[in-house]
Amino acid sequence: MNQVDRDRLVAMRKAAKGLITRQQAAAELKLTERQVYRLLAAIRERGDKGIIHRLRGQRSNRKLDEELEQKAMEILGDAKFHDYGPTLASQYLARTHRIRVSKETLRQWMMRAGLWQGRKQRITEIHVWRQRRERLGELVQWDTSEHDWLEGRGEKIYLVTMIDDATSRVFARFVRHDSTQENMAVLEQYLRRFGRPLEFYTDKASIFHTTPKKNHPVRGEPLPPTQIGRALEELAIGWIAAHSPQAKGRVERSFQTAQDRLVKLMRAEGITTLEGANAYLENEYLPEWEARFTQRAACGDNAHRPLGKQHELKSILCRVEQRVITNDYTFRLGAQIYQIERRQVRPRLRGASVRVEQRCNGDIAVRFEGRYLAVSVCEPSAKPKSEKPRSSKSVKASKAVGKSRWMDGFFRRPAPKLHQAIAISNATS
Repeated sequence: MNQVDRDRLVAMRKAAKGLITRQQAAAELKLTERQVYRLLAAIRERGDKGIIHRLRGQRSNRKLDEELEQKAMEILGDAKFHDYGPTLASQYLARTHRIRVSKETLRQWMMRAGLWQGRKQRITEIHVWRQRRERLGELVQWDTSEHDWLEGRGEKIYLVTMIDDATSRVFARFVRHDSTQENMAVLEQYLRRFGRPLEFYTDKASIFHTTPKKNHPVRGEPLPPTQIGRALEELAIGWIAAHSPQAKGRVERSFQTAQDRLVKLMRAEGITTLEGANAYLENEYLPEWEARFTQRAACGDNAHRPLGKQHELKSILCRVEQRVITNDYTFRLGAQIYQIERRQVRPRLRGASVRVEQRCNGDIAVRFEGRYLAVSVCEPSAKPKSEKPRSSKSVKASKAVGKSRWMDGFFRRPAPKLHQAIAISNATS
């Protein structure tokens, strides 16, 4: 009998002797009057032991079998589950091994087995969060996570994530590089599946934001957009730059969840390739995320807009540059010179600026005044073979061979008489 039972017994004795009413005893013990009547009847029947519940100290009828606990701990005792928490472990056991245990029960099992260490909850600083947007597709946060997703089992990969601000719906893909081309490929998949959102919310990475150059100050002129910035403008999608990681906290928290759960799940599945990681992400992780973590938007309207005929993604989501046509109807791109075909020559083309699109498949498309022009690569002209430079010795030898010999034996020749020399010098031609 503990102290609570003793306090109850004192109040029940007072009520039984008529020192206090049953209503007063119920108020003192914070019980209902009906429960006070039951306790008084139990005391009259079993004495002071009536204050204690009959099932105290007995095994619960709902207690799980010890064999089930041993089986679960044998599974989680594997080295690949060393960092699984109770929540993720409970979901994994239910999905893979058909062992359905609540996370709190599993937490107690893991603590008894030494697989989990309990800790007290800390009072964190209260942070006033920004309100969610009201409609699906009104704002989409976009970011890339550089993490050891395969834990050294394969190549280095990056996770590009787009999460809706109103519902927390996630669209993500693994890529090999955090580059403009890879991000454009993920953007194309998002647009084809959901349509055009109103705005994207990103950080100030170089693929989204043009950084001013210190040695080249801009004098009141706006900086040119990046390739992704230009593509968003052509798609009529707004862009917002976050000034800190905390500003786009929704996508940052999704990365924290993925770095904890997704890494462990792919480890359990033995995934070692980019293709396998994307397949698991699409078929297993994202559907589970949508079922567990997404919310209903405040407004049922979908803010995504469909792609129109003018939104040709293969010409928008590529590298676009401007080039000037020379007088011979050519332009240079990189190390190549391209010639516009004769039948494509148009008025105002010489000296004009054309749009050059470097498609993802390696093709080059040239557009002038809304129409595409056929071009071909100019073959470089054959350079004449340069003669092998002669050495200094050969140069000296050639000079020695070609030297005049008129001085040879000059001083050994007989000199002319004086009158002969005067006659020679006074001779007229």
